[in-house]
Amino acid sequence: GLARDLGVHGIRVNCIIPGAVRTPRQMRLWHSPEEEAKILASQCLHTRVDPHDVAALALFLASDSASKCSGRDYFVDAGWYGA
Repeated sequence: GLARDLGVHGIRVNCIIPGAVRTPRQMRLWHSPEEEAKILASQCLHTRVDPHDVAALALFLASDSASKCSGRDYFVDAGWYGA
């Protein structure tokens, strides 16, 4: 709705949906080696999502290269399928 309402003013609205991002806090509090293995097994790409992966998408969406992207949800979750 926001993308539709604000698009007439040239404002783009998108949503970034991060997956299991590997942050220092996550690693300290919740991610044991067993949990890491579960996360990797539940993703199409067997690699962890780091903060810079989410930041890269945010920078792209803020750039002129994404000038025609609006009203969408973008997942940064390495293809999570929750096995």
